[in-house]
Amino acid sequence: MRLARHAFLGICLLLACLALASFASARERWTAQRAQDWYARQPWIVGANYIPANAINQLEMWQADSFDPQRIDLELGWAEAIGMNTMRVFLHDLLWQQDAAGFRQRIDTFLAIASRHHIRTLFVLFDSVWDPNPHLGVQHPPIPGVHNSGWVQSPGAAALSDPAQYPRLEGYVKGVVGAFASDARILGWDLWNEPPYSDDVGGSYAAHEAEYKGQRVRALLPQVFEWARAAGASQPLTSGLWGDSWVSPARVSGTAMIQVEDSDIISFHSYDKPGGFERELRTLITYDRPILCTEYMARSNGSTFENTLPIARKYHVGAINWGLVQGKTQTYYPWDSWQKPYAHEPAPWFHDVFRTDGRPYDPRETRFIRQMTRGPRT
Repeated sequence: MRLARHAFLGICLLLACLALASFASARERWTAQRAQDWYARQPWIVGANYIPANAINQLEMWQADSFDPQRIDLELGWAEAIGMNTMRVFLHDLLWQQDAAGFRQRIDTFLAIASRHHIRTLFVLFDSVWDPNPHLGVQHPPIPGVHNSGWVQSPGAAALSDPAQYPRLEGYVKGVVGAFASDARILGWDLWNEPPYSDDVGGSYAAHEAEYKGQRVRALLPQVFEWARAAGASQPLTSGLWGDSWVSPARVSGTAMIQVEDSDIISFHSYDKPGGFERELRTLITYDRPILCTEYMARSNGSTFENTLPIARKYHVGAINWGLVQGKTQTYYPWDSWQKPYAHEPAPWFHDVFRTDGRPYDPRETRFIRQMTRGPRT
């Protein structure tokens, strides 16, 4: 235990050195006024977290053997038809390690397709959720009846636990952001999805998580912001608040405080009913920065398009729901499918908007989305 603690202290020292090395060239965090000026030039941001139906995770979406521009083009056409203008899309550090030039080209191909459909992209660089042991190559098939049974973390537990790999992670951030730092097709950079707020991460993969995961991510996250700024990002940077520890400003601390203080624009996740969603917005408005809800919509939780989008538009808040098309992620099954896999299609679906063949899950719902996105931004 003492050796492990010494090793962790060494990680913190390394990160401090990396911070000093990048600070001189990093741009400053946007002022609140600059962020508001940027937001005033944007349309009302409405869209979905996107992965094509034939990919189980980020790796299968982006690897050369499984990247499918034709399928992406088809599905983004469905999104465009209901007025969506933004997709939140996850990348992965192993893809950059595997084939940086090829990965960069596939990102450009994706952006070209999205742009043809009048859609901009919010890219996610790191993610602390689901399987902590990602691997390149062929991915396993979906576990029947289970929500997001193949999604993988970035960095994985092995990389997060090994300071010798942090320069590689820095190269990934600077390489991707630097390549597209002035690209108008990119709405922004979401640097870390749901970073853990403690070492007690729990969940279905608890036994396989990195030791001191919460502390490691807390030490690394500020450096990721510095790396992205040093790469010259002209787009805003953010990392989304999640859970409920931040809902009262007096309780914001640790990793959540880093997210608030380092983000150019504020983003958050909410799968709450309308009352909870609106209370969260009122809390976030106090930071005087543009706000994006980058995950919402879980029908059986009471988070729906009908009761969330009107509130988001009222407060001029961007709204990006989880899931566009029913597919290998199986996110139309609810979270509790990990404890009790479903033998049949759930009613209602948990996430997702379209069936695999493009038919809306609920035509009344897609009509409502189209009506909201075509209406004036009040």
